[in-house]
Amino acid sequence: MSQTKKVALITGANRGLGLETAKQLGEHGVTVVLASRKLSDAEAAANKLKAQGIDAYAVRLDVTKAADRAAAYKFLDEKFGKLDILVNNAGILVTSPENSIANGAPKNITSKTPDEELRNVFETNVFSVVRVTEQLLPLIRKSDAGRIVNLSSILGSLTLHADPNSPIAAFKNFSYDASKAALNAYTIHLAHELKDTKIKVNSVHPGWVKTEMGTDAAPMEIPEGAKTSVAAALLGPDGPNGRFIHLGQELPW
Repeated sequence: MSQTKKVALITGANRGLGLETAKQLGEHGVTVVLASRKLSDAEAAANKLKAQGIDAYAVRLDVTKAADRAAAYKFLDEKFGKLDILVNNAGILVTSPENSIANGAPKNITSKTPDEELRNVFETNVFSVVRVTEQLLPLIRKSDAGRIVNLSSILGSLTLHADPNSPIAAFKNFSYDASKAALNAYTIHLAHELKDTKIKVNSVHPGWVKTEMGTDAAPMEIPEGAKTSVAAALLGPDGPNGRFIHLGQELPW
């Protein structure tokens, strides 16, 4: 294994945007480690990429479990001794079928948001991102150009949510939206902490994509949706840091 070859870990990489992000990074010559809650799912996805000539590995990583996070660190440390790219792709959206995006703008039921929903969504979308990043940061510090990519959403933009004329004004899902706003805050804070290093930290909005979460109502195909994450993962030394990006354009916080 060449020490100069970049290594990327992508969470939630067994399908959808995560798998496509791994594929596109692999096509750029990056060694990709596909992480999933079930090792069998990660292995199946990695085998698909290997069949296409991509250098791919699989690891079990339920981002909510400390033991899995520690095991992922051990695997990366022993196999590669570093991590160049971390794509925090895993995330959840909790909503009832009748209140889904596919059936129009979700009803604003902020005042009725269950505690359990808030806890579950924040556990995966915020707390686990913080913990995974914290666990793997020592390996990212060993990279010549570490990149941390946090999969956010335009629905995390407080500026756009507060504007009644914005395109997302009607889409109010408090638990999900608040989790992505919190994730954006983490991006800003971590980028500032690491500003004197070679590590760059950015939030990305993939777009509304035809995934299991986005539904078939979405206008974007998965390959297009992965482009923003891949670009942020491969940023050069003069690229943005601590920004909220979609297809090369900055979004308002």
